[in-house]
Amino acid sequence: MKTCLPNSVCLPTDLPLPITHSYPCPYPFSHTMPTLRALALLAVTALSASAAEVKYELLPDFLGTPPGKATIGNGHGEIAVDSAGLIYVSVQEKDAGIQVYGKDGKYLKTLALPMSLHGFVIRKTVDGEFIFATVLGEQRLIKAKLDGTVVMEIKPDAFPADKGTAKDKAGKTVNALKLTSCDVAPNGDIYVVDGYGKSWVFVFSADGQFKSVFGGPTQVVDGKGFANTHKVFVDTRFSPARLLCLDRGNNRMFHVDLDGSNPRMIANKALRNPSSASFHGELMCVAEIAGRVSVWDKAGEMVASLGVNDTKGQTNTPKVAPADWRVGVVTSPHGITFDNDGNILETEWNIFGRVLRWNRK
Repeated sequence: MKTCLPNSVCLPTDLPLPITHSYPCPYPFSHTMPTLRALALLAVTALSASAAEVKYELLPDFLGTPPGKATIGNGHGEIAVDSAGLIYVSVQEKDAGIQVYGKDGKYLKTLALPMSLHGFVIRKTVDGEFIFATVLGEQRLIKAKLDGTVVMEIKPDAFPADKGTAKDKAGKTVNALKLTSCDVAPNGDIYVVDGYGKSWVFVFSADGQFKSVFGGPTQVVDGKGFANTHKVFVDTRFSPARLLCLDRGNNRMFHVDLDGSNPRMIANKALRNPSSASFHGELMCVAEIAGRVSVWDKAGEMVASLGVNDTKGQTNTPKVAPADWRVGVVTSPHGITFDNDGNILETEWNIFGRVLRWNRK
């Protein structure tokens, strides 16, 4: 049997109850759908009997704006939440690269960081909690305190010359890096991906010393080299941890071991160009720039699909104006995070700047 919502998304109502849940705050499967407010509840299906249903509800107009602004500003970056629950969103504004919001979505402050923080994470280390970010416009990595104070950087010349430089038409050596994201492994190693370049994945020690490189066009996974590997994330749902590669150029996502070996495909069909991801408990949420937010379980089954946009010209573009935004419908998801309670925050590639939030039901 199926129950169909007003938007024609049908939910199976005859799946067996899971015996146990290993992710935080499990909710039992409901066999009776409650009355839904139009566009307020974006609930999605369990796609098979082996995938437990996960439901989310849109929280409209959650995020505020900085004083005097109608929108948050040009977005082509990431979103993250610190251990206190504060929300950090990167925007392309000079010397004001990250905006910070409270748990309630109210604007708190702006951090004086570079404007092109295309990818960043907030991670706890032995020395405290820090922002690790790739500066796309400057091809370097920075490590900063949560107040924006930069405490370390990995400059372009720290990357191996055969991967980080090239010759221009005049024969001059130029920087070939196009760094798009980074993450930190449990041992402190820093992973940086050249996602708009050759998709090399560089590994540095915690103090910024180069250690190794893998990926790129020469490492073949299921017959294809890495291509526009937009962002990478250390996936600690597994032991030992793995590296999630969002290989957008091949419209797929896969894991490799932290040394780059042993690739394992998660999905390579019916995706919408995966661009960012986050983990909470056993779940993974994915921002897909061609018009969808998806949620996956640890077994690689998609268990939720949110904000789907099938309107031509409204996805994979930064130019959708606020007048054309629709409640609960994404345009070009580019960054994503779970908060500490398992709710989802998504930021879009949009010149005006847009963030959507779905609460876990």
